[in-house]
Parts: sequence; structure tokens; C-alpha cells
Amino acid sequence: MCTTPKVAWIGLGAMGGPMALATASAGMSVTAFDVQPSSLESVAPQVSAASNAREAVSGADVTAIMVATGDQLQSVLFGEEGISPHLSQGSVILIMATVGPKAIAQAVDGLAGTGVHVVDAPVSGGVARAKTGDLLMMVSGDSSAVAVVQPLLDAMASNAPVVGKRPGDGQRFKIVNQLLCGVHIAAAGEALALADSMGLDVSQVHKVLGTGAAASFMFGDRGQRMVDEAFDEVRSALDIFVKDMGLVGEAAREVHQEVPLAVTAEQLYIRGHREGVGRKDDSIVFKLLRGEH
Repeated sequence: MCTTPKVAWIGLGAMGGPMALATASAGMSVTAFDVQPSSLESVAPQVSAASNAREAVSGADVTAIMVATGDQLQSVLFGEEGISPHLSQGSVILIMATVGPKAIAQAVDGLAGTGVHVVDAPVSGGVARAKTGDLLMMVSGDSSAVAVVQPLLDAMASNAPVVGKRPGDGQRFKIVNQLLCGVHIAAAGEALALADSMGLDVSQVHKVLGTGAAASFMFGDRGQRMVDEAFDEVRSALDIFVKDMGLVGEAAREVHQEVPLAVTAEQLYIRGHREGVGRKDDSIVFKLLRGEH
């Protein structure tokens, strides 16, 4: 395997596009496919465009996949136009989406006997950090496979710890991460909604409390979006947390662990989806709690 891998990239959404650009900027040859032609145009000319996913993976050492759901991952790999028969023996699939451990296990089982390896490395950090290669990536997989994808990890992440030798452990870490993120966003919305209801200046509340013990990344980041009412500038859609908090609940049930705060937060995201704001920025929870969306 070459030290500078030839990379195929599947999925150029809000996170995938900047991540692909960061990889290409680090000197790797990246050929990508996305179902949206505009997404391919957004990363040109640094990233080459393929007409379909199978063309993208031809001859690739690493296939990076950044899709939204476990079902999409299965379709990319094993669907009617799936890439699995076209992957090079000895190549590595780098799965960076939040799809849950079950989806990773299905991918590993489906690729068994093909000589293709899986590295599970879900990401956290948001679009701004994706653009600067400053993500957290929670990496799990065989050490030799991780070594192959290391140049990509170095390009995209400022922190990419190996958290397990079995693919799926990265997803388990990400589930814990998403529990915290989902609860913190809901808490930020609830706090600022209460401040607003009490007649306080929410901008001042955000500024003052953001310097004390109540501060958190989500209070600082999403809280600012709440203050600015920047709900149409979608950096992370509310529907993402409908999916991710569902994965949290599923994982908790499997190990019989109570997660009452996560369950409550999940209901807020589900309500937002039902009320038609699932494609808005997830900071819209502030308006949901004020009944003003």
C-alpha cells in the first residue's frame, strides 16, 4: 500500500465537502461522488468528480464514506449500485458518519472474505472545524488498517485517538458524544427561553453566563445562534439529532442503561421534526421552547 493513498470519497454534504477538501489540500488524490451535482461542483477543482460511486472507488486505496444514515451506508456498499464488488482487495473503507454500531457490524459482515478492511472513525466538531482540519475523530479498527488511513486522519483532525480495535467502538464513543451534545443544545435552548420569558436581554445572558461555570461549547456555539436567530443558516440540522438521539436510545436499551435526560431532549427534537422545522438549524429548539417558530 502506498504511503500517500489514492482516495475515493462518497458523500459531500455539509461536513463531507470540507473534509474532502482538507484531504485533497494535504496532497492526496481524491475522486468523489455525491448524488447532488452541486456538491461535486462545490469541491472542484481540488477534488475530481466521478459519474457514479463505482467509478469513484476504482483503484482506490481508501474509500471514505460520509453519508447520513445506516441505511444509506448499506445502500452505498451493498445496494443495487453498491460499491462492494468494485473495491480493491486490501483497500480500506473509512466510515466517518454517525450510523451506530449495528450498521458498522453489518458493513464488516458484508465485506467478510473480500480482503477489504473497515475503519470506523465518526467525527465531531462541526462545519467550521471541518474546514480547518480541526475535527475530533474517534477511531476504531485493526492497527494495520488504521495505519493506511492515517494520512487522512492527520489531514482532517487535530485529535484522532484510537478508541478500540474493533470497528464499532468509534460509534459507541460517538453515541456518548451525541448524548452530551443533544442534551447540552436542549439545555441551552431551555435556559435562554427562560431568560427571554423573564424579560431578560438574552444576548447579555449569553455573554455573561458564557464566562462562568454554566458555560459549555454548545451554550457558546448554539446559544449564539439562538441569540442571533440564525435558524435558516443551517450548520447542523435539527433532524440530525432526531437520528442521533434515536441511536443513543437504542444503544442505552441494549445495555439496560437509563438515560432520562437524553430521552427528554430527544422528544424536543422529535417535536421539532413533527412541527416542520427539522431542516432548520438545531438552535431552533430555542424557538420551539418559546412556542414561536
